[in-house]
Amino acid sequence: MKRTFNILLAEDDADDRLLAKEALEESRISGSLHCVEDGEELLDYLRCRGRYSARARAPRPDIILLDLNMPRKDGREALREIKADPELRRIPVIALTTSKEKEDVRKTYDLGASSYIKKPSSFDGLVDVMRTLGKYWSEMVELPAE
Repeated sequence: MKRTFNILLAEDDADDRLLAKEALEESRISGSLHCVEDGEELLDYLRCRGRYSARARAPRPDIILLDLNMPRKDGREALREIKADPELRRIPVIALTTSKEKEDVRKTYDLGASSYIKKPSSFDGLVDVMRTLGKYWSEMVELPAE
């Protein structure tokens, strides 16, 4: 069954956030994209703290797209905290990163990531990734209720 779903993108690069937004629109997936700039802001969003204290400003994501290399708290640290939290651990986290280091791939899965995707080098590639993720997570997968 097709449904609208909430995507939370944790990405420190403003251009990459804009490209992800445009790629989601281009992919024609019924998704809502929310963005944060680092791991600290990601956890504030998920835990409804600070400027995200109103749930309306921070709807619970169905999936998290996570860059590994961010300032303040990187993606690996944020992933570790998300998967250790009983309220958050069921949210699928997909690493979407430029790193293709074998150690990063291994460690990210060890920390509980659902998938590891190397960022495409072209906009068309990113549209394909968003379309595939959207179709898979919104039409095929049964996600746990909040």
